[in-house]
Amino acid sequence: MTRLTVAQALVRFLAAQHTERDGVRQRLITATWGIFGHGNVAGIGQALVEHPGLMPYHQGRNEQAMVHAAVGYARQSRRLSAHAVTTSIGPGATNLVTGAALATINRLPVLLLPGDTFATRPADPVLQQLEVPYAGEVSVNDCLRPVSRYFDRITRPEALIPAALAAVRVLTDPAETGAVTLALPQDVQAEAYDWPEEFLAERTWTVRRPRPDAAELVAAVHAIRAAERPMIIAGGGVKYSGAEDALRTFAERAGLPVATTQAGKGVLPHDHRCDVGGVGHTGTATADALARTSDLIIGVGTRLTDFTTASGTLFRPDTRLLNLNITGFDAHKQAAQTLVADAREGLTALTEALGDHHQDRVQWLFSKRDWQERTDRAFAAPDEHARPTQTQVLGVLDTLVTGDDILINAAGSLPGDLHKLWRVRSADQYHVEYGYSCMGYEIPAAIGVALAAPGRPVWALVGDGTYLMNPTEIVTAVQEELPIKVVILDNHGYASIGGLSEAVGAERYGTDYRLRAPDGSFTGPPLPVDLAANAASLGMRVLRARTVRDLREALADAREATVPTCVYVETETADSVSGAPPAEAWWDVPVAETSTRPSAVKAREEYDRHVTARRRHL
Repeated sequence: MTRLTVAQALVRFLAAQHTERDGVRQRLITATWGIFGHGNVAGIGQALVEHPGLMPYHQGRNEQAMVHAAVGYARQSRRLSAHAVTTSIGPGATNLVTGAALATINRLPVLLLPGDTFATRPADPVLQQLEVPYAGEVSVNDCLRPVSRYFDRITRPEALIPAALAAVRVLTDPAETGAVTLALPQDVQAEAYDWPEEFLAERTWTVRRPRPDAAELVAAVHAIRAAERPMIIAGGGVKYSGAEDALRTFAERAGLPVATTQAGKGVLPHDHRCDVGGVGHTGTATADALARTSDLIIGVGTRLTDFTTASGTLFRPDTRLLNLNITGFDAHKQAAQTLVADAREGLTALTEALGDHHQDRVQWLFSKRDWQERTDRAFAAPDEHARPTQTQVLGVLDTLVTGDDILINAAGSLPGDLHKLWRVRSADQYHVEYGYSCMGYEIPAAIGVALAAPGRPVWALVGDGTYLMNPTEIVTAVQEELPIKVVILDNHGYASIGGLSEAVGAERYGTDYRLRAPDGSFTGPPLPVDLAANAASLGMRVLRARTVRDLREALADAREATVPTCVYVETETADSVSGAPPAEAWWDVPVAETSTRPSAVKAREEYDRHVTARRRHL
């Protein structure tokens, strides 16, 4: 037995947990993020000081951002390592909710350790306590229940033992992982207990690679052999499985085109013969045309969300779906035929079972060449002295990066432009969080990625709207001396939602950053806000780029920088297009059914035309 406080025992326990996959063993929780307050300073805070060599600590500035940093780290680590996040009670705990939702939606592991009100209730109510008249045991931490894959409140020291083991089980389970929450009442954190040595001993958790069921495999092979125009849609599950080589072999031998979701983009390099780019609402014309004519969609590691399926309008009514996924929950989506297995194991089994079966579908090569030419035109900047468009910014960056660079984005119009146009050079270069598409994700996530991939250039691409949501972790990057590269593209408003607002008859209401005109409308000049000066005030080295030529020099400088560096560029205004080709498929955003405004009436007519094409593959 070893006598420790609950918080000390938890730190000791977490430091002793490891994962192992394919014979490679690594530590599970490699660091803890924390902002300390009265709910955790005397518990987890003291435990980290008590055992300084066991658990590295990162100081955050915003609780939501700390979760984003942990998620970025977990994604770059392919879910084999993760971070913990500790907060005080009250607002510190509730600030975790958005980050927890993002982690769970994206199936990425993060351990949340929010402080909680007293279990012993020495006073009632205490500071920051939520009073619920009908339930005395409820606290604000219960907000985390629906966004956590596992939740427990540790009201007694001995309860930590089964709860901690259950938490790690979920964190390391590729089919169940997401945000895991252990709510820790502040008095219990500081309580001492005699802990069994077995609880504190080193433990290795095997990350499973389940193989496909024999009957499901036979049925899947039959479906592929029977199809005349099959194609593959690859998602993030391919990356987390490390199945890129298996996918390449399967696609090449079977002669199948491979389209990708936002999470899957990069599973094949952009110049691979079988790669046809992103699919769905933000996809390429090549991939979407293939999807519209395919009679079998082979999903691999994808949830087939509405962006991927163009809200159910992309596939033909008679198209069949075959989903290879490690979770039965995701495999059954769209009422698909299922192949429940690890992506690598499932693809390997399909390749072996298909033998010399080959689909000679080379027609997509011509369409792909046409799309590459459209990308060249979007990236081109013929006037070096002009202010760049958003796609020209991407074009300049495209000329500078190698497979070592990692690009991070999450929200605004950039995810669509990147999904359509970015030329991925390595499997982990493209890091776009689009399961939750959370504004403010990019900068903290870049910190997490930089911690997981030291020495590699990490780019956080942010619009002005996203930057204003969550710039505070710049201070953390400066403190930790992490040379992330933040590119701020300022178009003075919400460009993506502005365009959507116009398309659905809301006439860009509330989407510009402008001063009010005399009539009360937001049509005056842009606000006198200097985002570059703001980044500089937080400690970043800032480079301002006014022209394409300036931008080229600034991005090259930033890429070689050894300190956190920001490149600020003012692009076209929010009511201008980014320069990318228009959407190649529909997305369902309901439009007002009745309106007196002509723009809304016209938008509804367009909506009714598209919605009739929706197909439910039942």
